[in-house]
Amino acid sequence: MRVRSSVFASFCLIFEVLGIALFLRGFFPVPIKSSFSSKNSLLDLPAEPGTGNSANASTAPQPLFKRVVIMLIDALREDFLFGPNGRTYMPYTRHVVERGSSHSFVAKARPPTVTMPRIKALTTGTIPGFIDVVMNLNSPALTEDNLIWQAKTAGRRLIFYGDDTWVRLFPKHFLEHDGTSSFFVSDYTEVDNNVTRHLDVTLKRDDWDVLILHYLGLDHIGHTSGPHSSLIQPKLLEMDDILKKIHASLISKEEEGSLPYMLVLCADHGMSDTGSHGGSSEPEVNTPLVLISPAFRRKVGMEKPSVVEQVDLPSSLALGLGLAVPQNSVGHLLLPLLEELPLRQQLRYLQLNTHQLSTLLRDSTTDYQREAGYEQARVAQKAHSSWLRLQQEGSTPEVLSSQGSKAVQLYQQALASLSSALSKQLGRYDLYSMLVGMALVFQSVLLLLLALPEALGGSGEVEVPVSAALLAPPCYLLSLLLCSAHVLLCTSAQASCYSCSLPWGLVFPALAFSSALLCILLSMATRRLPLGAKPPGKSPVRGVWSVSELEALLLLGTAGHTLSLAASSFVEEEHQTWYFLLSTLCLALFQDVCRTYFREPRGPVDPLLPCSEEPLAPSPAYPLGGKGAGAERWLALATPVVTLACCRLLRSLNQTGVQWAHLPDLGHWLNSSEHKTALSLLAAFSLALIYFLVQRRCSWVSRVALALGLLGVFSYRAAVGNVLFPWQHAGRNMSNDAW
Repeated sequence: MRVRSSVFASFCLIFEVLGIALFLRGFFPVPIKSSFSSKNSLLDLPAEPGTGNSANASTAPQPLFKRVVIMLIDALREDFLFGPNGRTYMPYTRHVVERGSSHSFVAKARPPTVTMPRIKALTTGTIPGFIDVVMNLNSPALTEDNLIWQAKTAGRRLIFYGDDTWVRLFPKHFLEHDGTSSFFVSDYTEVDNNVTRHLDVTLKRDDWDVLILHYLGLDHIGHTSGPHSSLIQPKLLEMDDILKKIHASLISKEEEGSLPYMLVLCADHGMSDTGSHGGSSEPEVNTPLVLISPAFRRKVGMEKPSVVEQVDLPSSLALGLGLAVPQNSVGHLLLPLLEELPLRQQLRYLQLNTHQLSTLLRDSTTDYQREAGYEQARVAQKAHSSWLRLQQEGSTPEVLSSQGSKAVQLYQQALASLSSALSKQLGRYDLYSMLVGMALVFQSVLLLLLALPEALGGSGEVEVPVSAALLAPPCYLLSLLLCSAHVLLCTSAQASCYSCSLPWGLVFPALAFSSALLCILLSMATRRLPLGAKPPGKSPVRGVWSVSELEALLLLGTAGHTLSLAASSFVEEEHQTWYFLLSTLCLALFQDVCRTYFREPRGPVDPLLPCSEEPLAPSPAYPLGGKGAGAERWLALATPVVTLACCRLLRSLNQTGVQWAHLPDLGHWLNSSEHKTALSLLAAFSLALIYFLVQRRCSWVSRVALALGLLGVFSYRAAVGNVLFPWQHAGRNMSNDAW
């Protein structure tokens, strides 16, 4: 069947677009959102179970804290505070964690660990996906239900200083704000001073309820110098002094009989061993979360921080401020916040959070009743109702305490199960749709490649073997196999994908068409690539389609390296693949040289050329058996070995990759101020040696130029010493990592 090239190209383009769309549909899952009103309200909260609509049902939660200060330190890793260097980096904060009235957690941030998606997670309680990085580069206003909107609607007065991403996400939400740009990565001083300069005045005022501070300096140091830089400790000590100032001010303004304050120390994400972020490594996702308040029990020693999710903070802050939990939040309440409250109040807060998660699960999942958390929530509400009935009947304190503790445990188990189920839905990729989309794209690309060059012509035609492919038995067998695999996958209990939700009357013809397309590809490939075919009347010619060992190694290595880039871990350690391929290539060259020059009686050949039947003619410059031939033989033999040695030397110049960048290398030695004199003497000796070697063969003009170059090197070294290491001359105590 002959098809016009324009029609054929349009057909391939349409299938590529469909394949890409299906792949993106699987890679970016649809976010979980409630089907009811856009935002939660305190008027929609349920009454206590078993109390109906009585007046004492306490439908609205009572606030636990009068003021909340959120101090967010960008890129603060949990080991900076909880690790062995915590007492050195942040001594006051570490003392509060060990001996103060506080609760400490390791909050896990879900990837992508980028600032804007993390701010959305800290305010909405949802888990943003990678699509948020693409669609929100300009950080438009956040319209989803969030903690900031709930606080402003409830009449809370909010003040913000720090990263201007907050101002773009929440315009007209703050009573007062001052945003700083995060794009000047080399600035780690003024970007924090612009936040701290407001503190003295703001802490003395009484016209605010929530104060949010977002410090960027630590993140900028990580990007420029890494987490092992000597600039990390001074910056963390600065953050520690700021927290101490805020804590002292809150203590001094505390009034007896009023609600207590709460100081929150948190981070949006961590920092990798190279100072970057965005991935899912442990240093990037593990962040500290410290809650400080006189409402908490004072500690008597350092306790191991429990691990929680970062999305648990919005639910806890919302209930702590007497607000409704954001509608699409998948986090659950941090139980240690309630440990000093009466049992009825604890159960009420847990019930509100359970109701919010159950509603979200019911609105976003068709088979929500099969989830274990949904049934656990019903059991917990029944236990809560029984406890309220026992309290009204005047049961003994022992019975109330036992039944109340049981209800709290049931609520806690239900919250964990509900939160886990919702989080899995947000982070679940549709692998089936992704594979189908990739198959469509690859088939379309292969069709275009096999139809070249006819497919590029505007008036040409392409021969497509449709009838031969459709009448072949493998086409029907492949269609039956694909349909069976689709039915098996979609009827399994754990399958949940977009392709399975489509009508089978649409899916089965699509699978049959894909099978036919694959058979057409195989038919076109056998016609276009007649491997091993013997021309009639001629002897077989070797080398037309034959591939030498070196060519096969180059082709397979290039293809393997290209496929390895599909994984993020290989992208971060890409140089390791290059090292392996280059070493393997040198060893193959060495083997080919040995076989060529030391085993076969033939003239000198180029080892990079494919092997042929006829030996190459001897080189006229170095005839076989002559002196030149022996020199060339040993030179060719030494070339791969010298290449391997040079590659090993290059590897030691600079450590690259996530796992090795912090290790010392020759680049660190060259940039060190301690070796400035040795480098200057080495440069002078090298130039003097060059001058001595060429002085007898150079004209006086070249000698003058070389002398001026030698003088320029000394001047350059002096200038570099003043520019790169100014603290040695000005007496500033700073590390070269800052430059």
